[in-house]
Amino acid sequence: MTAVMTTDFPGLGVRRQGKVRDIYDLGDRLLLVASDRISAFDVVMNEPIPDKGRVLTRLSAFWFEHLKDIVPNHVISLNVEDFPPACRPYRDTLSGRTMLCRKCRPLPAECIVRGYLSGSGWAEYKQNGHIAGLRLPPGLVESDRLPQPVFTPSTKAELGVHDENISYEELAGKIGEDLAAQVRDISLALYRRAWEWAEPRGIIIADTKFEFGLTEDGTLLLIDEVLTPDSSRFWPKEDYHPGGPQKSFDKQYLRDYLESLGWNKQPPPPPLPPEVIAATRKKYLEALKALTGGSVQKVLQKERR
Repeated sequence: MTAVMTTDFPGLGVRRQGKVRDIYDLGDRLLLVASDRISAFDVVMNEPIPDKGRVLTRLSAFWFEHLKDIVPNHVISLNVEDFPPACRPYRDTLSGRTMLCRKCRPLPAECIVRGYLSGSGWAEYKQNGHIAGLRLPPGLVESDRLPQPVFTPSTKAELGVHDENISYEELAGKIGEDLAAQVRDISLALYRRAWEWAEPRGIIIADTKFEFGLTEDGTLLLIDEVLTPDSSRFWPKEDYHPGGPQKSFDKQYLRDYLESLGWNKQPPPPPLPPEVIAATRKKYLEALKALTGGSVQKVLQKERR
């Protein structure tokens, strides 16, 4: 298995590197290349997860199509033949892990929706009975399903800096009341649609994050990635039991392994043994197959349409 840890494509414009994606500025459009890097606790690991970038791209493409009637998105094409001619020399690397996208101005926040009590939401609830300023019913236990999904935005931190939960009022202060209400309502609608799709297919979407951007003419777009194991908690429905942590199809497996080491969650990260890399890859592929119903092999092929 050949993994892509980073890319360097001369002639494709300025490259900006995120935790997972390498973003090339093509002038009027962007090229988003999903590497096989993986991060945990906002620290990028030194070892890649083979095929992870292809899984993220294929799953995001599925959800962008499934949810496009709720909100438009930034995707132009995933077909290398539609990319500018300067991309052709790099088609083997680009195929299956790249989206050609519309340019926009990203909103300075992550729009998180929680349907279940887990992660930082559970930690905050234990402390004060709230999540991001929202009071929840008393007596809930870890992994409980919430009475209704809640919108809990967070800051969008720079690489290496931890995101922080903020209140809806703080979000409105950053982007304006009208836009805050719009992204809140859209985020909740996206989560409900996705949950209704995933649950009969054996996956509980416990929580997820969405990102939005504005085009020059003010159109709101759903951007980045959507409902992937990197941006969501996916739990196997058959194993769901409130009252503690859950089995997962996402990178919670990796987080749990790192927690067991007593690592301080600061760079440099500890090395990942081969069995942890293989198990993480397997979980990502299982999520893809369950949610899309497609052959995993198709994702791993280098498409040449």
